[in-house]
Amino acid sequence: MPVSLYDTSVPLFTQLLGSLSNVLDKGAAFAQTKKIDPTVLLQSRLAPDMFPLVRQIQVASDSAKGCVARLAGMEIPSYPDEEKTIDEAKARIAKTIDFVKSVPADAINNGADREIVLQLGPPNNRTEMRFKGAAFVTRWVIPNFTFHCTTAYDILRHNGVEIGKRDFLGQTQ
Repeated sequence: MPVSLYDTSVPLFTQLLGSLSNVLDKGAAFAQTKKIDPTVLLQSRLAPDMFPLVRQIQVASDSAKGCVARLAGMEIPSYPDEEKTIDEAKARIAKTIDFVKSVPADAINNGADREIVLQLGPPNNRTEMRFKGAAFVTRWVIPNFTFHCTTAYDILRHNGVEIGKRDFLGQTQ
């Protein structure tokens, strides 16, 4: 039996976003134990030209909800990028999980041949990318989403939060 777009995307999104929420809990506990302002972790980055942790979370969220909505032919929910605390970042993750779970599998699967057009880059220098739905999921969204989840994990680990591979992988089903 072939794997559906729903099965390829939604379980991965919910698994890694759930894991991201859990490692944020460990980051908050770490900050409390070390008497560090937890917002310092949210602004931490691996390199000066990389996004900080909070932006990695926002992009992972945007990737998941954007994927599901585009495949289903729905309006993409808009979340303002205003998270300043770990609790606010976790709330965004929870809202994203709720949204991706709310979209029926058939609506997502029916997007396999839908044309997806992305406008990337700064407003004055946009690059257009076009995909069919299936290629959009496998060649763009999954690598991008996984990159940002991994980088968020790496930022916390780099800062000394005691997390490991099982924390990243979370609950598999």
